[in-house]
Amino acid sequence: MKKTVTGCSVEEAMHLLGGRWRLLIVSYLVDEPKRFNELRRLMPGISQRMLTLDLRALEQAGLIRRTVYPTVPVKVEYSLTGDGRRLEKVVAVVKEFGLWLKDRDKQVLAGREVSPALTV
Repeated sequence: MKKTVTGCSVEEAMHLLGGRWRLLIVSYLVDEPKRFNELRRLMPGISQRMLTLDLRALEQAGLIRRTVYPTVPVKVEYSLTGDGRRLEKVVAVVKEFGLWLKDRDKQVLAGREVSPALTV
């Protein structure tokens, strides 16, 4: 992982969790382990390559565990480690903030529809 420029703890966390998908991956693993294709279905916008890279990065950081079951075909599951569970609070706060944003956007759109002065 790259070194932080400022030494700030927020920057340190964002180096690992920044980007579009990593925290979302963690959020899907909070409740139960998931297989690779389950994660792909939950995130239709992510490419197979990006999902693979992000899973590897999270595994290398010790936040998720990759378990391979000796079956035919091979079954691979991803789950949060003990360290990964520390992100549950982060996921909850981001989810709450996202719900607030959705609600705010609805109110803004409703306000624009009602007031013709706001439309362009």
